[in-house]
Amino acid sequence: MIKFIQYLQENTQILELLKENKISLVGVNELETKAILEAFNGAVCQKQPIWG
Repeated sequence: MIKFIQYLQENTQILELLKENKISLVGVNELETKAILEAFNGAVCQKQPIWG
């Protein structure tokens, strides 16, 4: 999954197609896709740092 996230970071056009529901990810269910998009949109934020 980490390599896939790195791929999306490097290939933003793929991320945009995913956001527009023009493509789907093979082997990734709807909930996982939603989580990926939320992470890229900044909707997921950590309130306290892990090391703090």
